[in-house]
Order: sequence, then structure tokens, then C-alpha cells
Amino acid sequence: MDVTGLSLTTITLFLPMVGLAILLFMNGETQKANLKWVAFATSVVTFVASVLMWINFDPSTSELQMAQRNTWAEISLGDSVINVSYFVGVDGISMLLVLLTTFIMPIAILGSFGSHIFEERGREKLYYIFLMLLEWSMLGVFVVHDLIIFYVFWEVTLVPMYFLIGIWGSEERIYAAVKFFLYTMAGSILMLIAILYVGNRAGTFSTYSAGGDIGVIERVHNWEGEGTYWDGVGPEGESEEAGFLFNSVESWLFLGFLVAFAIKVPIFPFHSWLPDAHVQAPTAGSVILAGVLLKMGTYGIVRFNLNLFPEATVAWAPTIAFLGVVGIIYGAWVSYAQDNVKKLVAYSSVSHLGFVVVGIFALNAQGLQGATLQMVNHGISTGGLFLIVGMLYERWHTKEMADYGGVWKMMPLFGGISLVISLSSMGLPGLNGFIGEFTILLGSLGSDYLGFAFTLFATLGVIMAAVYLLKMFQHVFMGELKKPLSSEAGYKLSWSEKAAFIPILIMIFWMGIQPIVFFNMLDVSVDSIVALFVR
Repeated sequence: MDVTGLSLTTITLFLPMVGLAILLFMNGETQKANLKWVAFATSVVTFVASVLMWINFDPSTSELQMAQRNTWAEISLGDSVINVSYFVGVDGISMLLVLLTTFIMPIAILGSFGSHIFEERGREKLYYIFLMLLEWSMLGVFVVHDLIIFYVFWEVTLVPMYFLIGIWGSEERIYAAVKFFLYTMAGSILMLIAILYVGNRAGTFSTYSAGGDIGVIERVHNWEGEGTYWDGVGPEGESEEAGFLFNSVESWLFLGFLVAFAIKVPIFPFHSWLPDAHVQAPTAGSVILAGVLLKMGTYGIVRFNLNLFPEATVAWAPTIAFLGVVGIIYGAWVSYAQDNVKKLVAYSSVSHLGFVVVGIFALNAQGLQGATLQMVNHGISTGGLFLIVGMLYERWHTKEMADYGGVWKMMPLFGGISLVISLSSMGLPGLNGFIGEFTILLGSLGSDYLGFAFTLFATLGVIMAAVYLLKMFQHVFMGELKKPLSSEAGYKLSWSEKAAFIPILIMIFWMGIQPIVFFNMLDVSVDSIVALFVR
């Protein structure tokens, strides 16, 4: 693996910072009309760069591609020196999530065009600066392969989202922003402790081998073969012993990483911050939060928990998958009970991401492929739902379903688009949501680690999703119009609103009709992980 020279990954990663720098030097008052265009143009160029990465990506190998590694710091520990490196690159899993990130960001920015939040709160320049910072940090999470630098990017994502919610959010925005920050920060501290232990034990923080240095993952697997895996816990069946879960170093390290990722997903019962954050966030914040930020948690589980701690993963798989199933049922049940349309969509994320968790801990190729594809599907469909809710709120200034009704009659194009996105979220065959959930259920059914009951109860979530989404659609779009707008012009979609929906609709149908394009990208990378769990 060539890790020298400037890589396309680095160029893509730092393009948002170029936009941020331009915004910093613009006058927020005299150049107000140009701020959004700089942010939007930057996000589009970044998306184009990620597409170039995809074109240059070779799906036939599981090695990191377009990689770059430079020493960032050297830490002396006794007679040894541990390097902290700027180490970036992509495999099939991270490539797909890079594309998701760069795809969602221009849509989120388009959703901010013409928003009333700047009339009420101002500081438009700062708003777009935070969006650029957020895109940079999210991309960093998906492409960095040094544990310390990964942690830096992971924490940086908290800052712009905290301010996006806290400054431009709704009435209880401060409460929601603080809750979001404290929850995710608390879990991150446990991950930092685990990272420090792993790096000290391995003598490196780089997860993969590069430039002649052996990475953490390979060192861990070497220890496993020597029978000295994590201070004497051997690989041959010891994970099945009653004492393994709470009496092995590997298991505690697994939990240290898992708690941080579980809060971000969020896995039940770590979910209570999510509805508040979604309901109070501005439209772009909700789109990015649902579209990308939550996927950082599921990605982290795949990238670190499964690769670094395979024995603990096997031991904990039924427990975590059970929590995923509980999240599916609970999230769907609570969604149905909501009167607030934005809170309904927020709780639906708990349910849909429960499917992703079940797929990951099926620990086979079908489950892991389905889980990764469903990360992308959820980002597109739920991001689209939050766009719909944001456009409704801009016109009617309410989130209560009881205040709507008859919207399709007055806005037929908007109603038709909303129906397609709702159907994709509930997993209608032929649309993107179906193939992800179907593959996850197939993987769960064929798993060596999960029983038939997991698949049975997870399937109930598909039915329940149809119930609460159709309820929402009926209350908002069907029947008689309860609150007519003061101006007929309000019923027309602006060009930016139409433009935001077009790529979402394209992806909904493309991924639903031709998912093989995306499965091919994942095959080899998923197989290399699943090989750790073949019995």
C-alpha cells in the first residue's frame, strides 16, 4: 500500500476547509447574498471529488486505497516511541459513507436557502462556517485510520452541531444542544481511555499496517495467535465462558468503544438525547444529524469493535442485537404515539437504526452488507423526511400534525414527492429501503450467533413503520386543509426546494432498482471482516 504523497482522500477531506477559509474572509453584511453560494459550491466540489474517488476505487481488494500517512507526533514511553500519524484512506465501507456525507451536505445547504431562521437569529456567515466545519470533521471520521486522530475528528463534530442547534434551533434549543453535547462527550471519554490502553499495548495508534509499521489490528491478531490475546484471554472458546464478559480486558475495551458508538447511533437505551436534538435543530441540522452523524456510531462499531475485539464481539453479539431489536419495536411504537411530526420522524431513526445494529451483529456477509447499505438508505430517506418537515414548518410554523391536513390538495407536487420518500422509509419493494432491510433480515436468519426470534421480532418493525408513516401522511397530506396560507405563493415549491429533492429521488429509485452497484463496492471489504467470525 502506497502511503506517500498527496492523496485524493486528503484533497476531498480538506476541500470543506477551503470553503470555510473563504467564508472567514467574506464580509457577512455586504456579501450576505454570496455566503450560501460559497458554501453550496464548496459542498458540490467536495461531492465531485468524492465521485472521483469512487471512480478510482478498486472494489476487488480490501486494502486501504488512496491512502496517505504522515507522522504527526512522536510520544516517548520509556524505551519505546509511539507515533501518532495523519493516516487516511478508504475501503468499500468508508467509501460508501464518504459518498453519503458529500451527497447529503449540498442538499442540507439547499434546504437552508430562503429559511426564516436568519431573519430571526441572524449570523448567516457563522451558520455556513459551522456547516463546512461539520462536513470536514464527519469526512475525517470516515477516512482516518489512526486512533488518536480519529478521536480528534470524532470530538470536533460535536462543536458545530452544538452551535447549529443552540443558535438556530427552536424554542428549547439550549436544553437540546447541551443534552446532545454532554451525552456524546460522556461516552467519548470511555472511548479515549480504551484508545490510550490499546495504543500503549500495541505500540502504535495506526489501525492498519503501512509504511513498514505493523498496525493495531494486525498486532492484535498476532497476539491472538500466540495465545496472549489481551492479557491471557485466549481465542479458543474462552469467549463462551461465563466470566469472559466482565473478567477480560478485551471485553472491557470492547465496551469502552461500544458505549461511545451506541450513544451516537443511538442504540436503546442511549437514545433519549436524539428526539430533543432533532426537534430543536434547524432543518439542515436535522438532515445532517439523521443523514450522516448517526452513521458515525454504526461505522465505528464495524471499523473498531469488530476488527479489534472479535472475541468480545462474539460474546456480546446476542446482547447488543437484542437491544437493536428492542430499539426497532420501541422506536416504532413511540413514533406512532407522537403528535409532533418532527418528533415522529426522530423516533423513527431509533427504529430504523435498530435494523442496522441487528445486521452488524449477525456477523455474516449478508447482515453486514445490508447494515452498511441501510446506513446509506436511512441517510437518504430520513434526510428527505426532515426536509419535508422543514418545508412544512417554514410555511405553517407548526410541528403538530393536528394543525395540518389537505396539503396534497394544495401542493400536489410536494405531496407526490413526500409519498415516495415516505414509502422508501417504510421499505416498499423497488425503493431503496427495502433492499437494506431485506438483506439484514436474511443475514439475521442465517446467523450463527442470533436465533430465529431476532428475525421474527425485527420483521415486526417493518410492519410498524408502515403504520406510523401512513398515519403521518394521512394527517398531514390527506383530508381538508385546516389552516390555509395567507398567500397562494406559499403553496409553490421554490427552485431550491425542488433541486434538493431531485438527487434524493434519484438515489431512492437507483438503490432500489440496481443495488448491485453498491453491493459490489462492499463485497471484499465485508468479507475481510466476516472472516474473523467464521466458525
